[in-house]
Amino acid sequence: MNFAFTIVVPVYNEEDNLLRVEKELLSYTKIATKPTKILFVNDGSKDKSQEIIETICNRNTVFSFISFKENRGLSAAIKAGFDHTTTALVGYIDSDLQTAPEDFNLLLEHIDTYDLVTGVRAKRKDSFVKNMSSKIANGIRRSFTHDGMDDTGCPLKVIKTEYAKRIPMFKGLHRFLPAMILLQDGKITQIPVQHFPRIAGQAKFGVWNRLLGPLADCFAYLWMKKKYINYTVSKQG
Repeated sequence: MNFAFTIVVPVYNEEDNLLRVEKELLSYTKIATKPTKILFVNDGSKDKSQEIIETICNRNTVFSFISFKENRGLSAAIKAGFDHTTTALVGYIDSDLQTAPEDFNLLLEHIDTYDLVTGVRAKRKDSFVKNMSSKIANGIRRSFTHDGMDDTGCPLKVIKTEYAKRIPMFKGLHRFLPAMILLQDGKITQIPVQHFPRIAGQAKFGVWNRLLGPLADCFAYLWMKKKYINYTVSKQG
């Protein structure tokens, strides 16, 4: 099959979720508007995640994986997924499945016009504290980036791979993917998507790293924006 879309699934200690991920993403591939494959990125899990990932990949040709030697964080996992993508489009979804794979089709409707389409979690099913800390963090980030995005933490995105591969990722920059597309003179938009409570496993981010992390990363982004090199080749011989 000639695939057009790769879904990157970062994994860190998600053994209780992975069989559900297999079921839901396999179901999505049957209704996807683009021929789709899935790439697990195991971020140094210490539970049985790698064993389960290999079992899933062995019985499903649309699944593949890469595995880190040690835990390097979400941004590193996303970057590795982008680096190993060979299709024209790449997206990602968290392995907790608090967003719905079928909503990728909503994002894909707009990817011909835009270079990044991100979800916005409608009617979030998180705790009051988590929701408020995310709102504050997004407000801080927007004041620095002026990207106009309401929910860059939404783990449901589709990006043209040529843009994704040019993102100079560093730790924490997964929150700034729309802003990094803007640095490339790309076009971005946001689309409301479904949101669900976490069923299994544990959240990897607490209140403090949801607030203090983005604040520190904003200054890293400003440095990146000042130093970022962007060019377009007009002719080549």
